[in-house]
Parts: sequence; C-alpha cells; structure tokens
Amino acid sequence: MLAVDPSSPFSGGALLGDRIRMGDHVLDPGVFIRSMAARGHLGGLAWTTPQALRVLDAAGFDYVLVETVGVGQSEVEVAGQADSTVVLLAPGMGDGIQAAKAGILEIGDLYVVNKADRDGADKVRRDLRSMLGIAERREDVWRPPVLKTVASTGEGVADVVDALEEHGDWLRDSGELQRRRVRRARSEIETLALTALRKRWGSVGDGDRLDDLAAAVVAGETDPYTAAGTLTDG
Repeated sequence: MLAVDPSSPFSGGALLGDRIRMGDHVLDPGVFIRSMAARGHLGGLAWTTPQALRVLDAAGFDYVLVETVGVGQSEVEVAGQADSTVVLLAPGMGDGIQAAKAGILEIGDLYVVNKADRDGADKVRRDLRSMLGIAERREDVWRPPVLKTVASTGEGVADVVDALEEHGDWLRDSGELQRRRVRRARSEIETLALTALRKRWGSVGDGDRLDDLAAAVVAGETDPYTAAGTLTDG
C-alpha cells in the first residue's frame, strides 16, 4: 500500500496519517504500508511513486494499492501508473459536481460512492451514471460500473473486489494491459530523460549571458523565442 499525502506549501511537511487510519493492517505481516509525501509534486502522487511501484512489483507483491492525495481536476496522474483506477466519492461533499469536472470522468475504471448510508448517496450514483452514459465510448471498451460502499462496515467491498477482478480479466483479454504498461514505461523513461536534461542545463542561468538576453527582450531588441534559441544554440 502506497499512501500519498499532500505536503504543506509553507513548511514542506506532511502528517502522513494514513497508517493511523489503517490500524487493522499496519502490523499485519502480509501487508506493507508506505506513506509518501507529495513534496509539491503535482498530479496527486509523489515524484518517487513510480519507482516505489517498480520496487514493490520486483519484490513480488501480488497487489499494490496506491492512494492519491485526493480527487481533483488535475490529480489524475495515478491513471498513468495503475492498471485499474478507482475514483472514490462521497455524498454531501460536492463530489457529484467534482466528478463532472475535466479529467475525473476520463480516468476512472471503477467509481465507488462511499458512505452510502448517508443521504445523497443515491443521487451521486445517479449523477455519475448519467454523466458516464453521455460519454462516447466504443462498443468494445470497458464501461465503468458505479458501486456503493460503507467502509466502516465493509458493506459493498466484496462487489468492488469482484469488479476489479472483472476489469483485470478484460485488460488481459483485450490486450489493454500490455498497452497501458508500455505507455507507463514510456512515460517514465521520458520523465527521467527530461529530468536528466534539466540537470545538465542547471547552469544555464550562470554568468551574464542569460541576463543580457533578458535585458534585450525587455528593451524590445529581440523576443523570448529568439533569445531561447540563441541560448540553446550555445
């Protein structure tokens, strides 16, 4: 279990309290829980989450669960790291509207309305089904189910597990699993390559050349694109 918590934009610290909430499993010899701080990384995950996933996979864990910092319009990076993505919503917290925002309807392989014993759960579920029904999907693609759970009692959890297993079967049978993992590896390689390039260019601001070019842009003697080309051309 990789649980990612947001970091303070001021101090950079994070509470990392997920293990406190999972008290039944934190000492379970069959479960490994690792809390991670986002440390300002956007997308809902930590910068090192992909590497941690690779280590856990190599260690032979049967399943790896990744909990993001939360649901939002931009916290969708998990969809590129997970075989199956579950979007968890709750009634009475504006999640029905949140789910309609860009990104959320595209990333979910399974939608779960938790705290289903509260008022408004059925409405959130209806809204989700309605919005998913509007989305254009080919006949041969996976159609995300919308389930209800009550985590405090375990109600509905078995249905979620069954749906995830069904989605896993579809991934393997359709060839989508291989395609997703290739895209994931491609993205990771590209990210690491760009990071290495940024480190090489870490000295680009040293000396007076960049200041001279910036002054020329301000004076209207050149434009930022030409100045950038001059800088990269050496």
